[in-house]
Amino acid sequence: MTQSLVPIILAGGKGERFWPLSRKQRPKQFLCLDGSGRSLLQTTADRLLKTAGGWDNLWVVTASHLADGVREQLPELPEANILVEPEGRDTAPAVAWSTVEVAKRYGKDVVTGFFPADHWIAEQDIFEATLMAAVEAAVEHSAIVTLGIAPTHAATGYGYIEQGEKIGLFGQAYPAFKVDRFTEKPDKDTAETFVSSGRFSWNGGMFVFLASVMLAELHQHAPEIIQLLEEKGIDAYSTLPKLSIDYAVMEKTDRACVLPVQFSWDDLGDWGAIERLMKSADHPNVEFGQHVCLDTSGAIVYTSDEDELIVTIGLDDTVVVRDGKVTLIVKKDRTQEIKAVLKTIQERSEFQGLL
Repeated sequence: MTQSLVPIILAGGKGERFWPLSRKQRPKQFLCLDGSGRSLLQTTADRLLKTAGGWDNLWVVTASHLADGVREQLPELPEANILVEPEGRDTAPAVAWSTVEVAKRYGKDVVTGFFPADHWIAEQDIFEATLMAAVEAAVEHSAIVTLGIAPTHAATGYGYIEQGEKIGLFGQAYPAFKVDRFTEKPDKDTAETFVSSGRFSWNGGMFVFLASVMLAELHQHAPEIIQLLEEKGIDAYSTLPKLSIDYAVMEKTDRACVLPVQFSWDDLGDWGAIERLMKSADHPNVEFGQHVCLDTSGAIVYTSDEDELIVTIGLDDTVVVRDGKVTLIVKKDRTQEIKAVLKTIQERSEFQGLL
């Protein structure tokens, strides 16, 4: 069976954990974080282009203040394929509106998929084969197929998917399973139990489904969203509830299936992810830009100005980021607290231009 896929990239995220490199007008998806010279949004588009069959079938949904940045980074993308939310209402309205619009153009039998703009994925050939297997499962079983990431440790910051009954083997290599349950961000003991059982995947936020199936499930589980969108379109956006697609549909539907993936994945959640991608056994630090150090190891050093030099002495396991008029220095095990600092900065009028 061969059926095309219309991919939709979700590109409205803030990426605050990468501040100060990531700002309101330049969120994480607009940044290059792997040394490739391409932003995360651009590499996501590159990754999906072959499966989509070209730019005409690739879509992006983004926030109004980011739309110009999307156009600049993806100049080949047709203007009609850029869906601009007037305000962020979380992923359920974004998925619902995008699905409605895609179904208008291609018909309700179209297979579509949603992909975050700010993740890192390797093994392009395996990724493409995985998508084709997901398309096959979605069509044959009228399923909403979520791509499950194999846990590498007992993370408490991810949602988990428990696999149930096997529904088949797709693409000759990819088993898919009914979803028994979704669990959002468990505590450490629960996460360790999940990982040791071998029955759980991380929820990577990637979904593939027939438009008709998602629309039907939205009508059943989130009528307050889909009915207004079908009646009023974008004019209804400000009145929609803020809900994630996981809460609105995936945790309630009986059509959810999980297809465990075999490609390498990272959600690039904070500065520590850069070390996972770029750490070399031959060098004690990860460096973007000019860095001279003495007795420094385990550091992540980033300067956005190639003419600037960062000098460190006696630092261990520290992140140093220099961008514009802002310098961040933080221990690696405390980078999750950047969001808390941003709240303080937001309260200071003299610092508003630094957000």
